[in-house]
Amino acid sequence: MILSGKEIKKNIGKDIIIEPYDEKKINPNSYNLSLSNELLVYDDYVLDMKKENKASKIIIPEEGLILEPNKLYLGRTNEFTKTERFVPMLEGRSSTGRLGLFIHVTAGFGDVGFSGYWTLEIFCIQPIKIYPNVEICQIYYHDIKGEYDLYKSGKYQNNIGIQPSLMFKDFE
Repeated sequence: MILSGKEIKKNIGKDIIIEPYDEKKINPNSYNLSLSNELLVYDDYVLDMKKENKASKIIIPEEGLILEPNKLYLGRTNEFTKTERFVPMLEGRSSTGRLGLFIHVTAGFGDVGFSGYWTLEIFCIQPIKIYPNVEICQIYYHDIKGEYDLYKSGKYQNNIGIQPSLMFKDFE
């Protein structure tokens, strides 16, 4: 079952941590998260799952940055989130999707117990100008039924910055 916005609000500071929190970002069944002013882009065109793929940082200026089509950008939310009771899920906002901007290409499913900033997989269909701090995606929460273990993976837990793929660690 998906939590309503009122239920999310009721759990803030207890079973749901969102920092910074702004009550104006609550929706009927989600909470809007915003884009930090940093992006990462991979240095090589061909990526290798078995190797650490180097990436370079781009700063999004206040006047905006034009993203190129067919290029993967990694961003992150300004907000730190944590929950040990609910399953967090992330989706792009419909307003961004209607501009051909995809915010979370595949990994929108969070694990109960995830703690950190969300790395966003950003991809656009046509050139688009983006801005720092824009409300770009939304988090929502599912209740979880039955016994469960908390997410404890060392790969992405308690991250501070944008997290490129650490899949190469699966091959070690």
